[in-house]
Amino acid sequence: MKEFLENKKRLNEKIKSVFIHECKPVIDRELLQSLPHLKVIANSGVGVDHLDLKLIASFGIKVTNTPHAVSDSTADIGMALMLASARRLVEGCQISVSPQTEHFAADWLGDEVTGATLGIIGMGSIGYKVAKRAKAFEMKILYHNRNQRKEEEEKAVGACYCEKMEDLLQQSDFVMLVVNLTPQTFRFIGKRELELMKPSATLINISRGAVVDQDALVEALQNGTIKAAALDVTYPEPLPRDHSLLKLKNIIITPHIGTATVQATRKMTEEAVANILAVLNGLTIPSEVIPIRCFREHTYALAYLL
Repeated sequence: MKEFLENKKRLNEKIKSVFIHECKPVIDRELLQSLPHLKVIANSGVGVDHLDLKLIASFGIKVTNTPHAVSDSTADIGMALMLASARRLVEGCQISVSPQTEHFAADWLGDEVTGATLGIIGMGSIGYKVAKRAKAFEMKILYHNRNQRKEEEEKAVGACYCEKMEDLLQQSDFVMLVVNLTPQTFRFIGKRELELMKPSATLINISRGAVVDQDALVEALQNGTIKAAALDVTYPEPLPRDHSLLKLKNIIITPHIGTATVQATRKMTEEAVANILAVLNGLTIPSEVIPIRCFREHTYALAYLL
């Protein structure tokens, strides 16, 4: 990007694609106007909430993402957070390494994941991978999704569909959020939803921070409305150092590392390059993101062609 800014006149006629990693470079009107031959913006990762899809589409430019590359690594971090929270691993590690620790408490207890009920909100490719892993733990799996999965897919992981999210929230010991951030899912989980959960339940978020009303989450954790939370994402990232979530003991927060593996990074790059080459060569695009107008709500939702 620095090289481009220093050599705009020489490079702007040549550039036909932009590869985005960790939300950079920032795609704004000025950049789009400076690249008259731009054909595709290839995002490394699934979430594209950092992109103005309507603006980009107005320039006739395609947007792609990498949903296939991130499914396993993100499902892994979801399971890791669930297990770490249930068995209080972070707290246990702190006790074990503390200079003040002289003995281990006999009444220091966590919860078992095996046999517990997991509610998955968002049963796309990542959510389904989570369900596959949870089946190995003999968990009862509930899920809520815009569309119900095929019967054979449900049977393969032993998942039961909840048409109403409220039913899932009331029954689950662990609630895992695996949805895209859209206008419809902004602060999807708020005070009302948290109050529907069991006092013994844990909320796990591996989607986007803004899917959860963080003020309501702080209140729920402080008041015992729910037992704990485990977040790989927050809003903003990182949180201000004086944020109330950082002062709570019944929470685990990791620095958005769902796709932060050597293998996933390589796969995302390969998938992004495949998308770019498909667009430039007029071939079928493996993972195109289409902005679809929702006339009733006058907003834009995302459709992933997988």
